[in-house]
Amino acid sequence: GYGLGAFVNNMGGISYVEFFFPALLCSTAMMVSFFESTYGNFTKLTHQKTYATILMTRMTPDEIVGGELLWGATKGMFGVIGVTVVAGLFGLLSKHIIVALPVLFLVCFLFSCLGMVATSFARNYDSFIYSTSGFIVPMSLLSGTYFPLDELPKTLQYIAYLLPLTHAVSAVRSILTGNYSYVVALHIVIMILAAWLLMNLSFERIRSKLLK
Repeated sequence: GYGLGAFVNNMGGISYVEFFFPALLCSTAMMVSFFESTYGNFTKLTHQKTYATILMTRMTPDEIVGGELLWGATKGMFGVIGVTVVAGLFGLLSKHIIVALPVLFLVCFLFSCLGMVATSFARNYDSFIYSTSGFIVPMSLLSGTYFPLDELPKTLQYIAYLLPLTHAVSAVRSILTGNYSYVVALHIVIMILAAWLLMNLSFERIRSKLLK
């Protein structure tokens, strides 16, 4: 709301800072969780052989992956809480943040799963450039983060709703503005299904790599 932001009067009936804040929370959840589940996990999977060493104990591949997914989501929540604390200093918080935080943890878990899937397909560290520059960064621009989806051409609007961040931003923005409706529940269900599919794919992919 300062600097150039002061020139934007409103966005979708609310101030621009209120419009952007939910998107910032979701983008932080996405970025931190995804990166936490890529480079570090790839190192433990390939170069350090950490997972192979852990398998000498009673732990199973699924337990290892499950732990990494939960840690990636937890690390993402650290980032979300950091942004939330700073936002509180600007008077952006409301009672609805209590409802939004569990949804944001779901967002963190979803992108932690996506990061682990990317790790399972990576051949080297440079492989993550494709998933980051080809998917994560464009998604952060086309998911209703900086401007309403209505401003996009129809074709891009349809594509945007195929992206998980779009559903995350839409759900959190509606919650923080007190707009509870069945659409919010639909966005959350879609994210749960996406997280479940990506989680199981990561289990299968990493299991096959560790037990081959």
